Amino acid sequence: MTYAGSTSATNQKDLRSPTQETQASTFLSISDDVLLGEQVKLAKFINLYGCSIGDYTKIGAFVEVQRDVTIGRNCKISSHTFVCEGVSIGDNCFIGHGVMFINDRFPCSVNASGALASLEDWEHRFVRTQIGREVSIGTNATIMGGITVGDGAYIGAGSVVTKDIPAGQVWVGNPARYLREVKIAADGSKS
Repeated sequence: MTYAGSTSATNQKDLRSPTQETQASTFLSISDDVLLGEQVKLAKFINLYGCSIGDYTKIGAFVEVQRDVTIGRNCKISSHTFVCEGVSIGDNCFIGHGVMFINDRFPCSVNASGALASLEDWEHRFVRTQIGREVSIGTNATIMGGITVGDGAYIGAGSVVTKDIPAGQVWVGNPARYLREVKIAADGSKS
């Protein structure tokens, strides 16, 4: 997926001064197949490969975003977050510090024959996760694989999401459970 005006990570680096480029390459790991939208802000110590990041999105320090991930426009991905392969995050989302996405229902290190598991061993366990638009996920939440989170949902800090969350709801806890509907004030603010 491409975005209007997007550039690859290589083109993004070309826009920097030689000093900035040297510093950035020291602290960033961005593969050539990453698609960055306009005015994406990248902190130091990040690892991006094979993903697509929408316009005006901010990626915090110590974040990894794997291949086959799409992050929409105007998102904030806070530090120490791991976004694994197969996750799609809609526009205008907030992802708190240390949020973990899971894409393997039964992770293991070896296959049935006792050899180190390969990509082929993993592919049958792989599941995708869909995060809607304007979703807020609190610090240290874990989103298990195969989950769909509806537009405008809120997930509390430390929650472990094990099933789909409908649009406009607040879920909290381990395992996450329904708390209430999102409240929208007259000024449009949400709580």
